[in-house]
Amino acid sequence: MLRKLNIAIVGCGPGGLATALFLKRLGHDITIYDQYAEPLPVGSGLLIQPSGQAVLEMLGLLDGIRALASPVHQLHGISVEQNRRALDMRYSNSGDGIPALGIHRASLFSTLLEAVEKAGVLIVANSKLVSVEESGNRITPVFERTASDASFDLLIDASGARSPVAGGKVKRLDYGAFWATVDMPQDHDVMPDALDQRYYRASQMAGIMPIGLNPATGNPGAAIFWSEKPENADRIIASGIERFRKNYCDLWPEAEPFVSQLGCMEDLNLAVYNHRTGWPSPTERLIHVGDSWHCTSPQLGQGANMALIDAAALSGAFETSGSLLEVGQKYRKARMRHVRLYQILSVIFTPLYQSDGTVKPWIRDMAIHHFARLPIVRKIIARTVSGKLALSRRRTGL
Repeated sequence: MLRKLNIAIVGCGPGGLATALFLKRLGHDITIYDQYAEPLPVGSGLLIQPSGQAVLEMLGLLDGIRALASPVHQLHGISVEQNRRALDMRYSNSGDGIPALGIHRASLFSTLLEAVEKAGVLIVANSKLVSVEESGNRITPVFERTASDASFDLLIDASGARSPVAGGKVKRLDYGAFWATVDMPQDHDVMPDALDQRYYRASQMAGIMPIGLNPATGNPGAAIFWSEKPENADRIIASGIERFRKNYCDLWPEAEPFVSQLGCMEDLNLAVYNHRTGWPSPTERLIHVGDSWHCTSPQLGQGANMALIDAAALSGAFETSGSLLEVGQKYRKARMRHVRLYQILSVIFTPLYQSDGTVKPWIRDMAIHHFARLPIVRKIIARTVSGKLALSRRRTGL
């Protein structure tokens, strides 16, 4: 077991907050640095997969999260051109039958942040990381506008896909998405317990999923999204909300009770997605978690879940190691196979749902129609989306 360490965590997302909780409970001194004036969630809805739920249960937070979320039992999608099912994944086929939880990012964030504050973790705002300096057995974060001479035994980089201190090449993906949060209509014809989607080939995709509580209104909520190339964003915003609503309902008429709640384009946020496969830090005093190590398309719904698993695996490495060098080695060994597999799967599957042309969506539709009906294929797909494929329970503690 390591001696008590002074640890800096850069980034106040799910990965950073969960890591802070785990390591604080092991007795270490933790300081979180965040680039914003106050810690804030970014985005709309997300899926907490069974793998991520296992981490939240380890932290004692799962019951509170369930109270704010909606169970999602199925991922479902229709190719409108052929009126053919292009996605049909049911969590009941995974073996344990645990559904995902649809939740607003603000609900997950506030639950983790409250737990971190109760634990007595110091959070320092207005601290945008630009580099690190290492001297002897100490590492010092260097911030853009804030002078700091604080040095630490270890710095954990949870600053996301645009981390300035992470290795590996970052590739911006061709498609992003406009996201919005609305209230769940009382009367609608969208599947109530599913992430439901509609596609025109792979160049247009609309989706709706329940997210439990809408933090803005206190009512049951839904997240809606529209897949789009980021370079088209200015044109779409200039076209106005009426055009956006029309395009959405032309693809999916049953979505009208949801998109009719959008009053202006400012109700929507554009998400831009990246792919990164990082490599281990050259120093034992810098460790990456979440998107600063590995980020992918959201097509498999794994982003926040992978960060939570990183936090649990890193905690496990701390508990069984006698040095920081050993921590890094055990952490990477616990996570590498799982991370690499999901990054490969993301590269394979994302173009089937977000790309130009006709060949890839045709392959998708044929595969779903002919092969995804087989019981063994259904189970593999369900375990993949659940986040459990190639996940080492022994090394992560899950």
